[in-house]
Amino acid sequence: MITDHEFRKLRQLRAAGKSQELAAALVGVSEKTARKWEKSTLLPSQTVKPRHWRTRKDPFEDVWETIVVPHLRKDEEEILEATTLFDFLQTKKPGHFKEGQLRTLQRRIRDWRALHGQPKEVYFPQEHPPGREGQIDFTNCNELKVTIAGQAFPHLIFQFILSHSGYRQISLAKSETFEALSQGIQNAVWGLGGTPAVWRTDNLSAATHQLKDEAERQLTERYADLLKYYGTESTRINAGESNENGVVEKGNDILKRAVNQALQLRGSRDFPDVEDYWSFVLAIAAKLNRRKEDAFREEVTRLKALPKAPLPCYTDVQRTVNRYSCIRIHKQTYSVPSQLIGYKVIVRLHPAAVEVRYGPRSVETYERLPADGGRSIAYRHIIHSLVRKPGAFARYKYREELFPTLWFRKAYDALKEWRGERADVDYVRILHLAATNSEQDVEQAIELLLDTGERFDYGDLKALVAPQEVPEAELIPPLQPDLSVYDDIYLTEGEIDVTNSNPTTICQ
Repeated sequence: MITDHEFRKLRQLRAAGKSQELAAALVGVSEKTARKWEKSTLLPSQTVKPRHWRTRKDPFEDVWETIVVPHLRKDEEEILEATTLFDFLQTKKPGHFKEGQLRTLQRRIRDWRALHGQPKEVYFPQEHPPGREGQIDFTNCNELKVTIAGQAFPHLIFQFILSHSGYRQISLAKSETFEALSQGIQNAVWGLGGTPAVWRTDNLSAATHQLKDEAERQLTERYADLLKYYGTESTRINAGESNENGVVEKGNDILKRAVNQALQLRGSRDFPDVEDYWSFVLAIAAKLNRRKEDAFREEVTRLKALPKAPLPCYTDVQRTVNRYSCIRIHKQTYSVPSQLIGYKVIVRLHPAAVEVRYGPRSVETYERLPADGGRSIAYRHIIHSLVRKPGAFARYKYREELFPTLWFRKAYDALKEWRGERADVDYVRILHLAATNSEQDVEQAIELLLDTGERFDYGDLKALVAPQEVPEAELIPPLQPDLSVYDDIYLTEGEIDVTNSNPTTICQ
């Protein structure tokens, strides 16, 4: 039987002037077959009459209407699978069905549901006029398994995609915060040179919040202010209906697949620093955008004009430093210098950093923690108090944060094995040594002592890092009397005349 493709090819070759024999050989069919189909006006598939009779007895004839169909009618959510029903039938009629008949049951259930099943949800393709809408979303990229200098690099990518052209702008993000959202949107619209009239999002918490006693969500005040500043409107999908944000959802999938394949070809998922990795991703996004340039050139002329300057991408909040020398921000804990205990500070939340300010001065800057109850405790902020109360270390709530590197942890574990409870005192002193000298020097000394395999304590470590200088004894130079002073003695009245052989005493 000749296929439709072979038939079309045969007709093309004959129309090009090839002989029947040569055309048949090029297509790979016999000359007889070529002669048979040469004058046909129908495709081979159109000449096949559908079979309407069975070639073998229906094995489910006795149970279909009495057992199977009633269960299918009750199954309004179409949960039941053919394998489950097949096992059920085998229990009802042991030895009546063979394993190879499962495929027959699957086809029959499929066909029954096609004719009598529940109506399915219909999706409606949308038209996107140029310049009207941009869709926004964060996508988690941990599945890419990217590492920076050998360390896992959990991160998100923010995407802003124009719905008409599919042209995208991307930003790197640590978490779905308002600051990351604001930075991503503003980077996008300033990169595009204008903004669409509508920004469409899902119900992300950075832009919306749950109303009390209601199932609906409402825009946050900060996001509403951002929309007002750029003169745009917001639309959101219904909860759980990600398909309603289909442009950016599909865009997320396309970008991550492209990055994943590029990483595979690169041969390594490790990068020396974040900047190198992000340059790699930006190059891939630019390549995807090149396919959309024609549509983008049409759309960019329809974008709204931008204001004079972007808004700051940070949020200031006020906190009072508690007696633990810490502040709490969105379920996260950060330590600050203990001099600020009891003082009010301004905490400036950037997309990827947290800055603590006292008055106009920046006091500390930390990497921003993910919103999962994380904590960032710097031992230098508290060690001066802890070294006076080392017993507090054993049950300190944030003790695990007081191991700045793996070598400090190894040192503590070794001391605990050798010195028991005394290890806490020694380790706290080691931290104090690192705070008052150099953490790197202390770490190198720990590594050196552990490599020897011999026991050591704080004193041994201090002798390597900060040896006590013993001053040399001062040598007193030998006395050299100056006899010349005697040459200046003058003879006066009442003195002995050393030139007279018969001296006379003046004193009466």
